[in-house]
Amino acid sequence: MSKMPKALSVLGIPVHVMSNYPGWLLECLQQGRGTHVVTLNAEMTMQAEQNKSLAQVIQDAELVIPDGAGVVLYLRWLLWQKVQRFPGIELAEQLLQEIGQQNTAIKVFFYGGAPGVAAKAAEYWQQEIPGLNIAGTHSGYHSLEEEEKLRETFRQVQPQVIFVGLGVPRQELWIAKNRHLCPEAIWIGVGGSFDIWSGTKTRAPAWLGNNNLEWLYRLYQEPWRWRRMLALPAFAVKAFVYRLTARGAIS
Repeated sequence: MSKMPKALSVLGIPVHVMSNYPGWLLECLQQGRGTHVVTLNAEMTMQAEQNKSLAQVIQDAELVIPDGAGVVLYLRWLLWQKVQRFPGIELAEQLLQEIGQQNTAIKVFFYGGAPGVAAKAAEYWQQEIPGLNIAGTHSGYHSLEEEEKLRETFRQVQPQVIFVGLGVPRQELWIAKNRHLCPEAIWIGVGGSFDIWSGTKTRAPAWLGNNNLEWLYRLYQEPWRWRRMLALPAFAVKAFVYRLTARGAIS
């Protein structure tokens, strides 16, 4: 097993830095090492400041990747780290492709999104990777009774890779509460990835992502998010002050 990735601190929240996240997760799969993957951005970091339960879940996660531009710029400009942004959707896509090439017997589950969205996302990937073993899908909108049935499905099916698209912080808290159902699985919070894969929404053009402006495209698509985007300047101010008074590396 490869060594644990190096952990740095962004406002007291760990971020793991390594060159090959998908490869590390494949090793976890091969060894039955249960893993919770958090895709950290500035908005989630600021939420964790107010939500202690979320902060604890992130602290306990085996892998926290630098998903957002704010997190990456913090690591580059304030900690002088050569870090590349690794969006959660790209991690999920690369992991699926690796699974398809190496072992299509691995069972994958899509949970979250509006009714029908996860199923359409699964159809997309089954077309992209013939033979990919998608063990099930489930909407994120359901009754408590349906959720208990979903938990029983996890107990019986034991999928090994579980993508949860419930939005932040719901998906992180849900994974932490339920990962014991499939203790050897890789659990990844993927936000709105199902919307992209299903064709419900489109992803920002590459040039925006390459210039750390994907958040601007998201705001264009979903203008109601403007209040949430206020977390970005707040993060910038907090990051500068925090860096003046705290060390960045935690391990």
